[in-house]
Amino acid sequence: MPDFRHEWKHEISLSDRLALRARLRAVCRPDGHAVDGRYQIRSLYFDNLADKALREKLDGVDRREKFRIRYYNGDPSLIHLEKKSKRNALGTKSTAELTAAEAQAIVDGRLDWMPDSGRPLIQELYSKIRSQGLRPKTIVDYTREPFVYPAGNVRVTLDYGIRTGLSCTDFLNQNCPTVPAGDPVTILEVKWDAFLPDLIRDAVQLEGRRTSSFSKYAACRSFFL
Repeated sequence: MPDFRHEWKHEISLSDRLALRARLRAVCRPDGHAVDGRYQIRSLYFDNLADKALREKLDGVDRREKFRIRYYNGDPSLIHLEKKSKRNALGTKSTAELTAAEAQAIVDGRLDWMPDSGRPLIQELYSKIRSQGLRPKTIVDYTREPFVYPAGNVRVTLDYGIRTGLSCTDFLNQNCPTVPAGDPVTILEVKWDAFLPDLIRDAVQLEGRRTSSFSKYAACRSFFL
């Protein structure tokens, strides 16, 4: 399992985003996968009938996990299955690649191939679909501006334009309707390994902003509960 990393999240304003963008461009490298400094993310999140992942997030459970499928810039040639695990303020992520056909099969409930996939994370998702009743729940779309800083393996992202797919889970279908998930908001995320360099700590400081537990999945689900 990958090592757990430190994570900060802040809910910030548009003016904050503009100020941080200028600061981060001065001290960080852009992510090599970004186009003009940003990319589009589409994720499909899984939960069970009791909304276990959502409820644990809203209740602040210290140890929790959630599964999602994700691709970038509308390009299904590279799709990842991801499991995000949280332990107090630390987080880690496990990943496995999926083909578009495999992702569509999971969405459609055609699962017989998963136990023999040879990929442990896909096998784990299959097990939890069977044992916990996990199912695709909602699409989450947003724009991300990523920045990286080598010391401390720091990654800083600005996420905004969050949209929810309502009850549509056909996430390879670009015509699947989405709507804004509540009021416009930008989420600042800072992730690092053993230490956060002072240069980055100073760059992301915003007076009066406190660390939050904002979840894009929870925002998209709670908006319609």
